[in-house]
Amino acid sequence: MTPAVRVLRENSIPFVPHTYTYEEHGGTQASALALNVSEHQVIKTLVMETDGGKPLLVLMHGDFEVSTNNFARVLGVKKVEPASLAQALKHTGYQFGGTSPFGTRNRLPVYAEKTIFDLPRIYINGGKRGFLVEIMPTDLQSVLSIVEVDVAIKVSPGS
Repeated sequence: MTPAVRVLRENSIPFVPHTYTYEEHGGTQASALALNVSEHQVIKTLVMETDGGKPLLVLMHGDFEVSTNNFARVLGVKKVEPASLAQALKHTGYQFGGTSPFGTRNRLPVYAEKTIFDLPRIYINGGKRGFLVEIMPTDLQSVLSIVEVDVAIKVSPGS
């Protein structure tokens, strides 16, 4: 049992587990294809840091990226960038490709693209590679202290 599943169970959050064969560099496109769902419903958990080294999580649709410039403006900092693999592991306890917003090693601020909450169901990492949990987006808010943001940019095809 992953720390993420433990948190979901402790908070009585109903979820449907989904396993798939993890593809190195396959991202949300590979998991969406494996589960036969829209990539827009697959929510990635990104570990980022401010220019001051403060770690945080951003939840984003699989078919979008985070505008780091807009996000930095929202946070009132000069710069926000993805954390290194080593720093992400240190802050969350999760391996890259298996990061869940639930059950992180350190309690981190969580920001979520506001349109995630318009979806009926989402698929988000359950704490290990090749494992997503299907939940209602409102369940994110019942377990995590989330700040909704509007920082998405559409991923261009082939990028």
